[in-house]
Amino acid sequence: MADRRAFVAGFPIAHSRSPMIHNHWLKALNLPGSYERVEVTPDAFADFIAQLRAGVFVGGNVTIPHKEAAFQLVDRRDEAAEAIGAVNTLWMEGETLWGGNTDAYGYAANMDARVSGWDQCETAVVLGAGGAARAIIHALQIRKVPSIRIVNRTLARAQSLADHFGNGVSAHGEDETNDLLGDAGLVVNTTSLGMKGTPGPDLDLDHLPQTAVVSDIVYVPLQTPLLREAAQRGLRGVDGLGMLLHQAVPGFERWFDMRPIVDQALYDLVAADVEKAA
Repeated sequence: MADRRAFVAGFPIAHSRSPMIHNHWLKALNLPGSYERVEVTPDAFADFIAQLRAGVFVGGNVTIPHKEAAFQLVDRRDEAAEAIGAVNTLWMEGETLWGGNTDAYGYAANMDARVSGWDQCETAVVLGAGGAARAIIHALQIRKVPSIRIVNRTLARAQSLADHFGNGVSAHGEDETNDLLGDAGLVVNTTSLGMKGTPGPDLDLDHLPQTAVVSDIVYVPLQTPLLREAAQRGLRGVDGLGMLLHQAVPGFERWFDMRPIVDQALYDLVAADVEKAA
């Protein structure tokens, strides 16, 4: 099999850990090929996509700030990309350029691996109303969580998301947060609060039932202020690194025709790099 080239494109891109993940799998599975960082400015992104169509790459990932542009430039999109409104994975099928979004899959797969029964809750509270929140809400709707409460500093943004996702999704201002926790089975932080030494979200976990699960999609540091507080209160917590690892699985399988696994060796490899950066 000829060497296949895949990529992650962003601006900036030096911080991306995706090459570490995919090249670990290429080596573990003894596959020829490569996965590389490509720094692409927004002005050059359309030309970069033309290279993909020309066969320079078999596919790749796109990250900030290109996810919405990729959504517009592909020929077809999978169901998750349509629901979330952004593309993070690209691949060719014949002459057709496909765009997918694996973030919702990655979140759910990580939660499945870490906390059995997490999706049996009646109510989830989602902190934030950005692109990451869209992926989490989509994951929760796929798992049929009946009530999803979006909390955001700007109520209008939360309401826009609630309108987009529809039945069972409600919008709330930050002043309501603690009142919303009383019957919540899951809290998800989709904001950047808690990243690299910043304070975590302003909420009182004492309001949560003792059976609740707290998850944070931030993974630098691995134990965010929110997860530290959850642990102190005896609540189950799930860090964001596993989501990053699991969301990479579908793309790798499309590009290299083998499905990789997320194991402890991979987690430890990337976690060590995260700890250096935290």
